[in-house]
Amino acid sequence: MQPLIALLAVLLIVVVIVLLTRPFVALVTVRDYQRGLRYRRGRFSGLVDPGTHLVLRPFSEIFVLDSRPAYMTLEGQEILTADVVPIKISLAARYVIGDPVAAVTGDQSYGQAFRLELQLGLREALAGRTADQLLAERATIGPAVFERTASRLARLGIELLSVEARDLMVSGELKRAFAGVIAARKEGEAALERARGETAALRNLANAGRMVEDNPGLLQLRMLQQLGVSPGSSVVLTMPDGTGGTTDGGPPPTQPHTPATRTTRGRGSAE
Repeated sequence: MQPLIALLAVLLIVVVIVLLTRPFVALVTVRDYQRGLRYRRGRFSGLVDPGTHLVLRPFSEIFVLDSRPAYMTLEGQEILTADVVPIKISLAARYVIGDPVAAVTGDQSYGQAFRLELQLGLREALAGRTADQLLAERATIGPAVFERTASRLARLGIELLSVEARDLMVSGELKRAFAGVIAARKEGEAALERARGETAALRNLANAGRMVEDNPGLLQLRMLQQLGVSPGSSVVLTMPDGTGGTTDGGPPPTQPHTPATRTTRGRGSAE
C-alpha cells in the first residue's frame, strides 16, 4: 500500500504544479503554413520556425499568422457615376501575407486597413466613368483597382494577388431603362435586316426582268418548267414570227394576229 500511496502523492504534486504554472507557461505550435512572431518583454525578437515552442508568460509571447492565400470580399459598395447614376459593386480580392512583421507592426488591424484601401481604390478607379462605361467595361474594374491599391497594401505587408468585380447592381428603374434600350436596338437591327432582304429581292427581280428582256425565250422555258412541276393544266401558246405571218413560212393570214396566251384548267396537256 505504501508504494501506491507514494505514487498517488507524486501524481497529486504534479497536478498541483501544472495548475499553478499553467497561467505562466504555454506551448505554441507553429505549422509550416504559418508564421510566428516572438516578442520578449514587449519587444519583437524575430520570427520562429515551424514547430512547438515553450512560452514563459508574461516575459515572452508568440503571435501566429496564417500565410496561406485568402480572399477578401467587399460587398455592396455604392458608387455614384459621372452621369449621377448610383451603382452597387462587389469586389473579391485575393491576397497573401507577404511580410508578417509589417502586417502586425504597420497598422493596428491590417484587415480593416486592407478593406479601407480597397474601398478607396474602387472609388478612384471608377471616378469619371458613366454607367454605360461601367457596364460595358466591367472586366477592367478589377485590374484598375489592383493597380491603385497594390503598392499601398505592400507597405502593410499584404501582397495583393488579384482583384475581380463580382456583381454590378442597379436600381429597378435603371434596369427597365436598359431593357428598353436593348429592345429598341434589337428592333432596329431586325428592321434593317428586313430592309436588306427586301432590297436583295428587288435586285433579283430587276436582274430577272433584264434577262427576260434580253432573252424572251427564257420566259417561255420557265412556263414549260412550271408545267412540269404542276400537272393537270392546259396551256395554249401562240408564237408569231413578228411580221404577221406564221412560223412555217405560209401565206400571211387575212387578219392581223395578236399574240396571246391562254391557260385553262382541265385535261393536263399543252396545245
